[in-house]
Amino acid sequence: MTLATTADFSLPYAAPRAARAAIPFVDKLRLGSLWLVAAISGFVLIEPAPYEFMIMLSALIFIATGVRLRESHLPLMLMLIFYNVGFATSLVPVIELPDTAKWTAVSCFLSLTSLFFAVAVAEDTVRRTRVYLAGYILAAVITSIIGVLAYFHLLPNSEMFIRALRAASTFKDPNVFGPFLILPGLIVVQRIMFGSLRAVLFNGVILLVIAAGLFFSFSRGAWGHFAASTVMMLFFLYVTTRSSSKRLRMVLFTVGGIAVIAGFILLLLSLHGVDALFKERASLVQNYDAGHLGRFGRHLLGALMAFDHPLGVGPLQFSKYFPEDPHNSFLDAFMAGGWLGGFTFFALVLVTLAIGLRHVFARTPWQATYIACYAAFVGEVGESYIIDVQHWRHYYLIMGMVWGLLIAGRAWLRDQARVAAAAPVPV
Repeated sequence: MTLATTADFSLPYAAPRAARAAIPFVDKLRLGSLWLVAAISGFVLIEPAPYEFMIMLSALIFIATGVRLRESHLPLMLMLIFYNVGFATSLVPVIELPDTAKWTAVSCFLSLTSLFFAVAVAEDTVRRTRVYLAGYILAAVITSIIGVLAYFHLLPNSEMFIRALRAASTFKDPNVFGPFLILPGLIVVQRIMFGSLRAVLFNGVILLVIAAGLFFSFSRGAWGHFAASTVMMLFFLYVTTRSSSKRLRMVLFTVGGIAVIAGFILLLLSLHGVDALFKERASLVQNYDAGHLGRFGRHLLGALMAFDHPLGVGPLQFSKYFPEDPHNSFLDAFMAGGWLGGFTFFALVLVTLAIGLRHVFARTPWQATYIACYAAFVGEVGESYIIDVQHWRHYYLIMGMVWGLLIAGRAWLRDQARVAAAAPVPV
């Protein structure tokens, strides 16, 4: 496949014709399994979810057909191992209590999916990333439609897909459903900004569907997450493109997009009963956030408690000391995984943010996709301060994509440097 020497924002979504030639059966099998993993990733009403079984099958396909673990994957792998050892150690004293072993097993498994995605997209990066995102966007559209229809009781057994008057769709919690839609939403925004007129219209409809699902989740964290990640993505795209025409197009589409989304939200608010719930959810601090034992009070008390429990208190045990769960992933890592799990989780996040930021400015063929993934991950980290993300499948997906794309990018840049060094010097 011939790749451009500078970043082309359209490339991750429209591969060159050479890449669309006959694909060997093994590659079709890998790509198909990745697409299916993404397409069912939003259906998690039960646990373990079908996603877990499909990702195991996909991993087996990759292992059986040959997979390459690079040296650059080792830091991620080692941090994940120590993270899970912390959980396993903290589990031992409470292993006989209900659901503790199951919770730990799911947490460990999901965290290791980051390594799978990092390995999978580090090879054949353009095709695999494009196929996976296609499945992910499809899942976002379907779950958004289910969530919106259920909110208005237009589906049989709509109550299954609603929690506390909020759309949860095929998730257990609206606060998971909302953030699940962020990365697909960012990718669709990119396609609108850099696509043809036909792509603008088609993806504009997709964005409105996803925006409706996000809105009716009434998740304050997801709303802030989408806003912050979108601003970050647009900023990085603006400063990394060398094209004045693309910069102008970004500015125009941003202004137009804000107007369209604002009008769309006003339209939704005009519907019966929507405005009251919106006003309630739009409040920065809810009654369960404030107070000595409120969300933020528990953060402080739990952090002090961690000093007395180097091995943690065990998975699912925090709520036995306080009225509710930690609602803070960093605190939850210390409580459920001890100091080893807590410090490793903290290191994993910081390392990913640090090396990820450096790679934002690397001019690779998938730079725009990488920027979207990194911006989404930064938002996920922000949300992880106010909610537990240990069982968020898309959290580990996005982390794995960040690692996989930057590892692939480093290899691509090295190859480009070698080609340039070997080229004859013009006389």
